[in-house]
Amino acid sequence: MKSLDDLDFDNRFARLGDAFSTEVLPDPIAEPRLVVASPAALALLDLPAETSDEALFAELFGGHKLWSEAEPRAMVYSGHQFGSYNPRLGDGRGLLLGEVINQAGEHWDLHLKGAGQTPYSRMGDGRAVLRSSIREFLASEALPALGIPSSRALCVIGSSTPVWREKKESAAMLLRLAPSHVRFGHFEYFYYTRQHDQLKQLAAFVQEHHFADCNAAERPYAAMFRQVVERNAELIARWQAYGFCHGVMNTDNMSILGITFDYGPYAFLDDFDANHICNHSDDAGRYSFSNQVPIAHWNLAALAQALTPLVEVDELRASLDLFLPLYQAHYLDLMRRRLGLGVAAENDQALVQELLQRMQGSAVDYSLFFRRLGEETPERALASLRDDFVDREAFDRWAEAYRRRVEEEGGDQESRRRRMHAVNPLYVLRNYLAQQAIEAAEQGDYTEVRLLHQVLSRPFEEQPGMERFTRRPPDWGRHLEISCSS
Repeated sequence: MKSLDDLDFDNRFARLGDAFSTEVLPDPIAEPRLVVASPAALALLDLPAETSDEALFAELFGGHKLWSEAEPRAMVYSGHQFGSYNPRLGDGRGLLLGEVINQAGEHWDLHLKGAGQTPYSRMGDGRAVLRSSIREFLASEALPALGIPSSRALCVIGSSTPVWREKKESAAMLLRLAPSHVRFGHFEYFYYTRQHDQLKQLAAFVQEHHFADCNAAERPYAAMFRQVVERNAELIARWQAYGFCHGVMNTDNMSILGITFDYGPYAFLDDFDANHICNHSDDAGRYSFSNQVPIAHWNLAALAQALTPLVEVDELRASLDLFLPLYQAHYLDLMRRRLGLGVAAENDQALVQELLQRMQGSAVDYSLFFRRLGEETPERALASLRDDFVDREAFDRWAEAYRRRVEEEGGDQESRRRRMHAVNPLYVLRNYLAQQAIEAAEQGDYTEVRLLHQVLSRPFEEQPGMERFTRRPPDWGRHLEISCSS
């Protein structure tokens, strides 16, 4: 294991130069204190869990100190926001401190969010507030525990620095980790500003460091785009299968790596609702739960447009055409496993669709349904779950089809239970749980956020004494409005 003062930096993105980012130093927050840290994320940097208890830890990630090898840079990019192109965005409140190489030879970006104003702050203060930092931290660590690719979060550092949003709040910093922070919007920026030499330089950089296996392809950039499509098809399938709503799928919030990125007003579904909108600023429902699939496809098309100076249009179209069938295959495989089915059958898609139709409008808890379905024999589980549905006769028809399907596969109940519990979480990051942890943290009590993080790190395992984290939301927690305000 390593210590904080012997991290090995190799700042590859910084070496691209000033056309790609601007040198900016972090603006420290007052009285930095540790709110929560992730032992799993610390391990990615070969740091032991107790590192977060050191005074130096809060000083580094509160902007007060900096490694001599760090090269803090604010990245420039653009993007389509709610379908409209914004020509100049960039890191308005975050800095890429540098890239650290771990003992496995992996590069990890250290990205400090809430680090103060940059040339891209667009009249903002460059700060992040405690509540949004906690929300991003929790999601960044909860999703990978579910098997959903994501950027990671090392820690949240709180402070006494005041910031104004809808009301007076306190500033915080979040340290985000990812193999790369390059977004679709990076490519759009150089394409629309007609900096095609820089566009090619960026593509070469991303390919060399993150898609090295494409180097051997006859047309490496075409091969890279195809992989981006493939990764996003699988990512979105995982979102949909586990009921995750991103909320702000702008192209500047889409990672070139195909990982979940830039958490804002996200939510996991409580009651199943295909039309759920988790961002109260999204009046038209562009980023509703059911729209995430076509929007991901749309965003990939926007990236394809930006790559036209490097890749033939026909090749880009051919890769784009793969998105929906790849998504459907991944999604059906995941849903089949969530239903405890191990062998593909012709009518599986209809079985899944019918279930979701029955759930719609019935106030059925999406996560608990699958967990409870695996707890007992199909007959017992279905009889127990039946009362949650409005149209019980329609549910009975689905239940009979499902029971027959399970019977055809055979196998014993205990094996089925273990198989289903391995993919159906008991604990998910519900908005009301995050809100309770945030409210306590705003009063200086970090116990709840640390406990919630701990519970969510093992979502499939039953954890004695943690039953309260499995409960459906109370009335006040059913329709929490989450904004983009940071």
